[in-house]
Amino acid sequence: MSVRRGSRLFTLALVAACASACGGRVDHASRLSFSGSALGPEAEVLRGQLARFDEAHPDVRVELRVTPDAADQRHQLYVQWLTGRASEPDVLQLDVIWTAEFAAAGWILPLEAFGPDVEDFFTAAAEAARWEGRLVAIPWFVDVGLLYWRTDLMDAAPRSLAALREAARGSIEAGATRLGLVWQGARYEGLITVFLEHLAAFGGGILDAEGRVIVDEPPALRALTFMRDAVSGGGFVPSSALTWQEEQVRFAFQNGDAAFMRNWPYAWTLLQDAARSRVAGRVSVAPLPAADDGRPAAALGGAQLAVNAHSANPSLAWELVAFLTAPEQMLERARLAGQLPPRRSLYETRALEEALPIPIAQVREVIDVAVPRPVTPVYSELSEILQVRVHRALTGQQAPEAALRDAAREMRELLARSGL
Repeated sequence: MSVRRGSRLFTLALVAACASACGGRVDHASRLSFSGSALGPEAEVLRGQLARFDEAHPDVRVELRVTPDAADQRHQLYVQWLTGRASEPDVLQLDVIWTAEFAAAGWILPLEAFGPDVEDFFTAAAEAARWEGRLVAIPWFVDVGLLYWRTDLMDAAPRSLAALREAARGSIEAGATRLGLVWQGARYEGLITVFLEHLAAFGGGILDAEGRVIVDEPPALRALTFMRDAVSGGGFVPSSALTWQEEQVRFAFQNGDAAFMRNWPYAWTLLQDAARSRVAGRVSVAPLPAADDGRPAAALGGAQLAVNAHSANPSLAWELVAFLTAPEQMLERARLAGQLPPRRSLYETRALEEALPIPIAQVREVIDVAVPRPVTPVYSELSEILQVRVHRALTGQQAPEAALRDAAREMRELLARSGL
């Protein structure tokens, strides 16, 4: 579907939503469907919350439509449903990088007509939920890239990338650890989140606010050169990390082999298990620090909730979204599933401190500097281009300048073909 046609469908969806919502009428149909993650603790909390929604709406039964937990498989299934104009699921759990794609295609409703209040959400989470200035989803939970550091090896987290490099090298030279810093370097989406954090640290980005490619500009070259040198010349990131994803990185840090690790919040509880972790009780977290011209940064992950543009019950679907993203539901999700809420106000409460094992003050510091990946309908294609070129630079197949020049050219060609 072309972007122009998608925009027309999106506008029609806005009109439909307003016609339904602005009249104040809710179509209490007998069934509503929700699709999203439903494994382990996530399933437990979700089923409980959907049951409470049913209790508050006696004429309604919410059906949980389980999808594959693998993000790419869920995305493929959603695309199959929505290109066929399926009216179900009514409410969709979206990865933060899918929102613009679904909105531009006209698959999800704009939400302003329902009067949502999004002032309490962290800036990066709210930005990732918009397309062309319109709110098209509501943040459900957030994920952020964290720099884990060993409190038994240093007194504080490094305040600059230069200090991080020296501390990592120093740990290796002193024999305290075999490795300095470990991060996700395999050719997949995780590499782009690491690259994004380095870009921000040097004052760069992938696209600017107008959607123009800036990944070949000097800040990006400095960021990729720093990463390349960390693996080769600097030697404080192992070359083996260029094949690693989250779990390989965690195992290296958890076994006491590294002074620093870049990973997601899920690792915290596992690292504190003294029966399995050699660093239990000796870890803290911070954002990746800045270089001279940038800022500390953390790649934003997580999920949002959206309303199917073809839902037969859009107002009721919105009620479900509002219910699941209310503070009390988010607090319960934090307690039972360990997921970080995107509402600022909850981080001022004792209840969240008691619900989450990870130190809330440090996590709040990281969320405050979170950066979303480019909000564009063709993000997946842009990421694939960057994965290839960035990985080639890190493995020595291309110089950083050539890799970014080629990536920028291919990205501009893609955007031009897409009419963006």
